[in-house]
Amino acid sequence: MALAWARNWPYLNPMAQPVSTQHGMMAATRPQGRVASAIVWSAAGLGAVVVVGAAALWIRYGTAVFFEMIAAGISACF
Repeated sequence: MALAWARNWPYLNPMAQPVSTQHGMMAATRPQGRVASAIVWSAAGLGAVVVVGAAALWIRYGTAVFFEMIAAGISACF
């Protein structure tokens, strides 16, 4: 069953047009990309600091004390 008959094309043609132009869409997405990039880089930097800190604790205190400090920190949070 056809959704539109041949005589209804003048009605359907305006509906098939894009809502906005490509230029308008590109301008709207650019700042969001910069913000997203800044968030990703910040998260990566924070993750690197956490990994380096964990490695420093591991080297300084050894495995047993390291795991005990992590467990104590987690239990202090909850």
